[in-house]
Amino acid sequence: MHGKIALEEHFAIPDTLQDSAGFVPGHYWDELQSRLLDIQDTRLKLMDRHGIETMILSLNAPAVQAITDRDRAVEVARRANDTLAEECARRPGRFRAFAALPLQDPEAAARELDRCVTELGFVGALVNGFSQDTGHGDGTEPLYYDLPGYRPFWAEVERLDVPFYLHPRNPLPQDARIYDGHPWLLGPTWGFAQETAVHALRLMGSGLFDEHPALQIVLGHMGEGIPAMLWRIDHRNAWVEAPPTYPAKRRFVDYFTENFHITTSGNFRTQTLIDAVLELGSDRIMFSTDWPFENIDHAANWFDSATIAEVDRVKIGRTNARRLFKLDG
Repeated sequence: MHGKIALEEHFAIPDTLQDSAGFVPGHYWDELQSRLLDIQDTRLKLMDRHGIETMILSLNAPAVQAITDRDRAVEVARRANDTLAEECARRPGRFRAFAALPLQDPEAAARELDRCVTELGFVGALVNGFSQDTGHGDGTEPLYYDLPGYRPFWAEVERLDVPFYLHPRNPLPQDARIYDGHPWLLGPTWGFAQETAVHALRLMGSGLFDEHPALQIVLGHMGEGIPAMLWRIDHRNAWVEAPPTYPAKRRFVDYFTENFHITTSGNFRTQTLIDAVLELGSDRIMFSTDWPFENIDHAANWFDSATIAEVDRVKIGRTNARRLFKLDG
């Protein structure tokens, strides 16, 4: 399929490059860092070869979210966004941008998002999970965005009318004890999905989408496991009549099917895609590769031949993203 749009596609700047060093064995690091620092060469050639018209680019992880000093987080986010804006301006038809945001400081993050959208032409934000901030202790307490202090930030996201991509990061060491002795479970194998799914469920349960019903959140990797669990999340012990113990007013399936979108990034399995279509409908699923951590050819070759209806392939591969991110405007 030609004309695909991919939207979980990462790059790095020198300040954040080493954050990705631990995700591949050492002898692969030269290749991965080359992929991360390249935008206009190998990346573009692979896009052409595999029918990808546009990539929406975002900073690698955890990057800004793991910087515990607020001022430095603001500085690095701004530097990354300025760098990305310059790269996208070279080929605006091929590259668009997600803002990196210093959510250690919700007010600064709101200002930076406004700058990126209104001045730089960015189409949304991608944030790498919870943030850390020495202003809230020693920086080892994760800041999740359902906390009350983030409501003004979410109001700004809603006002700007841009999607927010909630991207994974690993849990902090004190919250990762379940993985002790089994480090292979961290990262893409399991830890990323578990951490991000819990964060997304916290947002839903907090009542955020009752207050800001127009918000649109994107999750990668076929929804981080949530689509398969929606019925159970809403119906646990259904024979027991008890009021919910969370503030949200509606079912989780309602929020997920009205306020969330998912991508195929890093999860190239047709059965999983079909299940997601059955749960969400094809209008809320979008193609992505997760370059450079996954191969573009693996993602594109699988998607182009997946046994789904052609009308759904076009939606997922192209038109859903064009609509959500207003790429025709």
